[in-house]
Amino acid sequence: MSFFAGKTVLVTGGCGTVGRELVRQLLDLQPREIRVVDTNESEVFFLEQELLQHSRRNPESQVSSLCQLGDVRDADKLNRMFAGVDIVLHTAALKHVILCERAPFDAVQTNILGVRNVIEAALNNDVERVIFTSSDKAVNPTNVMGTSKLMGERLITAANSLRLQGRTIFSSTRFGNVLGSRGSVIPIFARQIQQGGPVTLTDRRMTRFIMTLEESCRLVLSAAEKARGGEVFVTKMPVIQIADLAEVMIQELSGQYGYSPDRIVTSEIGAKPGEKLYEELMSDEETRRTIELQEMFAVLPAFRSVYEEISYEYEDIVSQQLDEAYVSSPENAMTREELARYCVQHDLLSPWMAQPALIPLACSPIDTEKRRAA
Repeated sequence: MSFFAGKTVLVTGGCGTVGRELVRQLLDLQPREIRVVDTNESEVFFLEQELLQHSRRNPESQVSSLCQLGDVRDADKLNRMFAGVDIVLHTAALKHVILCERAPFDAVQTNILGVRNVIEAALNNDVERVIFTSSDKAVNPTNVMGTSKLMGERLITAANSLRLQGRTIFSSTRFGNVLGSRGSVIPIFARQIQQGGPVTLTDRRMTRFIMTLEESCRLVLSAAEKARGGEVFVTKMPVIQIADLAEVMIQELSGQYGYSPDRIVTSEIGAKPGEKLYEELMSDEETRRTIELQEMFAVLPAFRSVYEEISYEYEDIVSQQLDEAYVSSPENAMTREELARYCVQHDLLSPWMAQPALIPLACSPIDTEKRRAA
């Protein structure tokens, strides 16, 4: 039996990229009920229809579902929705760096006060455990979004001191770029290749941690099972150079739209304000209190004396200490050949191979013919 079998699981932001995949994977783990809260009216409706169709196709499945409009800013709504819930997977957030810079108070309302509302609703309803999905941008943050996610992590860890005699366990997961998700670089590069280029890079030296949507959600569910209270689980991920990803995609996709790979150029447009050349998934200070597991690291709370005595014993411990911070480094990056195999293995590019070429609205028929000839 799975850890989730027979339990009621609530997913905030369940209509987003990560939330939707979590719901999909949960269906195979046989919980008693899946509840979804999201602010997107259309997507809530469509997800509800998908879950109904799943029930019709799988009459042996005993999983019931409930999809509702709701906002993590609404404390009363969360209190009602959390009644009878065993596990909360909190994915709802404002995640776009530039948009959070333009609307910092909204980022605070959702990413900080929303986390507080989730914590209070969980404590009020004696939820078994809450898992918060964070971001690499919470490490040494340079922007509002990253800072708000860091504060969310801190609130989740500190919440373990508030439960008193309750059973609620609060922990976080932290991961990097989910390839193929909305707003990720793959859809952006794919559209630029469809239009004949150029493919724009902010800086050719830029490196990033990557993982697939399926992998990221599987590890979130794994972290929910492992959680003892207050940890930040950091997933182990491969490293790529963004310039290599652009070249791999040009080689794989350009022929689909009638272009020769050597005719699609890449251009460097400069890093965005506050954008790092490399990613950090763990700071130097955090390494001193980190346990290495097989698929992830567990960063233990800095102020353990504040909480009740918690035993951080895991079945898959690799090492009790870490020697260096977890950052993306060009020395650790996959080669282009390895990256190409990774993309094929995880089916990351096929969704773009069947799509018709996009014609820019500003192009005249003559311009379009020139592009096709190229």
